[in-house]
Amino acid sequence: MSKYEPGFGGRIGRTVAESEPWWPEPKLPPAEAPNVVMVVLDDTGFAHFGCYGSTIETPAIDALAANGVRYSNFHTTALCSPSRACLLTGRNHHAVGMRAVSNFDSGFPNMRGGITPKAATIAELLREQGYATYAAGKWHLAPMVECSAAGPHTNWPLQKGFDRFYGFLQGETDQFYPELTADNHHIDPPGHPDDGYHVSEDLVDQSMTWIRDLRSVRPDRPFFLHLAFGATHAPHQAPAAYLAKYRGRFDSGWDAAREEWFARQLEMGLVPRSTELAPRNPGVLPWDEVPENGRIFAARLQEAFAGFLEHTDAQIGRLGAFLEQHQLLDDTLFIVLSDNGASQEGGPRGVMDEFSTFNLIREDLDEIVAHRLDDIGTARAHSNIPWGWAQAGNTPLKWYKQNTYGGGVRDPLVIHWPKRIASPGIRHQFCHVTDVTPTVLEVAGVGVPDDLGGQEQIPLHGESLAYTWDEPDAATRRKSQYFEQFGHRGLWLDGWKAVTFHRKGEAYDDEEWALYHLDEDFSECHDLAAEQPEKLRELADAWWSAADEYGVLPLDDRTIELFAAVARPGTPHHRSTYVYVPPISHVPADAAPRLGARNWSISCEVTVPDGGCEGVLYARGSHNGGHAFFLQHGNLQFDYNALGTHFRASGPADLSPGPHMLEARFERDGEVATVSVAVDGQERGRVEVTKIVRIVSSTGLDVGCDRLSTVVDDYEGPFAFTGELHKVAFTIHSAQDRGDIEATARTELAKE
Repeated sequence: MSKYEPGFGGRIGRTVAESEPWWPEPKLPPAEAPNVVMVVLDDTGFAHFGCYGSTIETPAIDALAANGVRYSNFHTTALCSPSRACLLTGRNHHAVGMRAVSNFDSGFPNMRGGITPKAATIAELLREQGYATYAAGKWHLAPMVECSAAGPHTNWPLQKGFDRFYGFLQGETDQFYPELTADNHHIDPPGHPDDGYHVSEDLVDQSMTWIRDLRSVRPDRPFFLHLAFGATHAPHQAPAAYLAKYRGRFDSGWDAAREEWFARQLEMGLVPRSTELAPRNPGVLPWDEVPENGRIFAARLQEAFAGFLEHTDAQIGRLGAFLEQHQLLDDTLFIVLSDNGASQEGGPRGVMDEFSTFNLIREDLDEIVAHRLDDIGTARAHSNIPWGWAQAGNTPLKWYKQNTYGGGVRDPLVIHWPKRIASPGIRHQFCHVTDVTPTVLEVAGVGVPDDLGGQEQIPLHGESLAYTWDEPDAATRRKSQYFEQFGHRGLWLDGWKAVTFHRKGEAYDDEEWALYHLDEDFSECHDLAAEQPEKLRELADAWWSAADEYGVLPLDDRTIELFAAVARPGTPHHRSTYVYVPPISHVPADAAPRLGARNWSISCEVTVPDGGCEGVLYARGSHNGGHAFFLQHGNLQFDYNALGTHFRASGPADLSPGPHMLEARFERDGEVATVSVAVDGQERGRVEVTKIVRIVSSTGLDVGCDRLSTVVDDYEGPFAFTGELHKVAFTIHSAQDRGDIEATARTELAKE
């Protein structure tokens, strides 16, 4: 026995000759346990894959579907972070603390912004049984105020069961200039768009490196790869060849596309023959009533979306080919899904830069069509599609992401495993994102312990889908599933669905429920509430019971209000002054000073060497919008990039060798502001800002350089400061106003 290793099975004597060695059995799952690849797409609607009806080319996903199974009745939570929390835990999102996006902490257990330790992730469970566990791509399951280098790292991927992580922690990122994290630290992108860099390719390269290393050294260990692309969340960005391929392909408009995609769905048997194409959502015009420049703009936005999706499909194909080359594909459970329906954040017209929407700034379509069309899909745009194209992506359904109607919660799911799935084809059983983890655990021979790491575990809420592989026509094993998102509610029960469309601030008891018999009405076109009030009452009562059981309550439709508490203790914002001592890591947006439309100042302590210096003192954002404070050609300059409209305060620096204080100040008077720059207290330049941007960018802050997409074209990044930069202090001089909070809320609701 050994007091330091209680489970030691050998014998310890005074010498080795008198002792018997012992080694514990290595942790390995059963020999038949597969490798697991879980590919997650973002804001990809029910119809967007070719194998789900669209004319967007997705040959790699289509091939997986042809040799595997695709589900017509798969459901999510209608939002990103909640769906991903369900996916990785097998429990409902409210129960694990992820009611909405991870940027929120409402003060209630159902919305903490991180997954409770009482719901171990699938990575934690598989790693306990010997799996190597890898995560690449989007995370968005940690409170975003915790995602700087200062942490805490409690909810980062490595602390949630993954051996390795390579990707981005926030809800979105620039595909050419991503804010990357490797394991527990931030890194600069390894390439530049001029060299052909795109983060989707990088993610697959890294994933293949992990697998190759593992198989070379420990071929006996299976792996779990969670690969979450930024696609097809905004910004929609793809290599030029993919953008060019779709030029003109959508000029006939969303009405024609919906009809064509719906016909394809009927032909392939994905939806029942009795299905009707849902009417246009409110606010979606018939294509021929859209003004000419609106049609030109909308078609180009959809081209960028399509190019982005096909480029992502090509990366999935690269990964599949790699697995096949290494004779791993047949032994790999390969899953592809989307986390919610197509996005509504592009608004009725679509946007060149979605931060225009968040800041309530109306874009000039005539100006865009005349001068900026070719920027769409590139690093010089942050575009999103309009409602009409989003509904086309959700064909044949109504509404969008964030809504609990079909367009928000019904999504594609493809599962490929030739070694196990003997009867490829379409499966129509109702299923939910909470069912994926139970499926993997069943085939891997891994259970959920009652206790893990001293935390009593919540039982799984999902049901394994493995039965559908062997019995294509088997009855659905799920009996019910609730939905709730920002007050929108729904419940599926034995083929029926009750659903509400909630309007913020309205009493929940006053809003009407709609009732649909989904087994006969796939697209929720025929409301039976008036005809079958007893059935409606049954489902509404069942919703309240489920809400109580799974921690949905209290119902909470707040968004804006949650940001009023952003300065609570334990966050980076519990202060009005932020002091940075360079060199420091890139600071993500949610942990950066919340300057917005408030009055603020920046003070930089520098020492100028003999011969002078230049470079960036502070940069925030990207080419599409942000701030740049820099020295160049002897001038001290602050550029306020208001979504492509530049306001520049500039003047001669006249810096002698030695210490100096370089300052910038923003002073707002209503909807006009002044930016000024000063040296040692003496103003050197000022400019009037007539376009105030309350939410600067989803890209964070750099001190002493401009690492990613540069805010201005005056220099090439990183344009590091060549003097000594001792300290940079940000001071906020006025309280956050309501408009600032509203803009923040609009931004974060789109980061799912």
